[in-house]
Amino acid sequence: MQIALSKNSDVTLRQQIAEQIVFLITTGQIRAGEELPSVRALARQSKVHHNTVSEAYQELVRRGWLTRRRGAQLVVGTVSGAPLAKPHSLDELINQSIQRAREMGYTLQALRQRVLERLMAQPPDHFLIVEEEPGLRDIIQQEVVDSLGWRVEGCSLEHFVSEPSLAIGAQVLAANHIVEDLRELVPQSRPSIGLVYGEASEHVELIGKLQKPSLVAVVSVSGSLLRTARGLLAPAIGRKHTLNEVLVTKDEKVNLGTADLVFCDTITISKVRSRHKVHYRLIANACLEHLASSLGPR
Repeated sequence: MQIALSKNSDVTLRQQIAEQIVFLITTGQIRAGEELPSVRALARQSKVHHNTVSEAYQELVRRGWLTRRRGAQLVVGTVSGAPLAKPHSLDELINQSIQRAREMGYTLQALRQRVLERLMAQPPDHFLIVEEEPGLRDIIQQEVVDSLGWRVEGCSLEHFVSEPSLAIGAQVLAANHIVEDLRELVPQSRPSIGLVYGEASEHVELIGKLQKPSLVAVVSVSGSLLRTARGLLAPAIGRKHTLNEVLVTKDEKVNLGTADLVFCDTITISKVRSRHKVHYRLIANACLEHLASSLGPR
């Protein structure tokens, strides 16, 4: 796991570590269930105090990106309860389903209705984005619509868990680290697809090409995207340049004529006035190609 830190930055080392790990997860470079280096191992690798790494890890546990397993191991994503024993017959599978449904508080009538819905489900005709933050959800929805032209809906994880019928007729999309949490809520024949975000190496290179101290801005409708950008761009910004984070609403227009370089998400790119703005597309091209093939012909 490669982490690039800069001590000559206004962004704390703890935040740089945390947000760069988030970036590695969302771009698929660290996968769900993968174990992270120990606190001391990452501290030695990054040449920082182990308390700094520990605080970064604790923050990611609080935010739900990491889970602490027995033995103090940290892994990407959350850990579900122990699985039931593998069934050896159809009747045993049905018995386990009834038992699990009762443990979760569902009535037999609710189970019957849900099974019928699963059996009668048609091939998907739209995407469903499961993402907690509304701003990030809006960006993902817009990029999928722009690239594929399919109908796209969205909801929070809490809403989806409380109303799993939202999966009917939908191909569910979610961040890689929560895909496993959705496994029991979607048809086995149509598992959730993990979103992979594009890398930002070309954007970092653009900052590196700035010869003079410059004002660099990142404009987005997503607070989490801005936090990740802050941690990711910190080494390139250093103390030579100034980074300005601009959080806006979907309909808000912004004039950043004084900025030397402006990165805009898919929603804000048309609403920002700047002499040098760059479109940052969140979803990786390879991921969009995979999504295009998942629904087949309309």
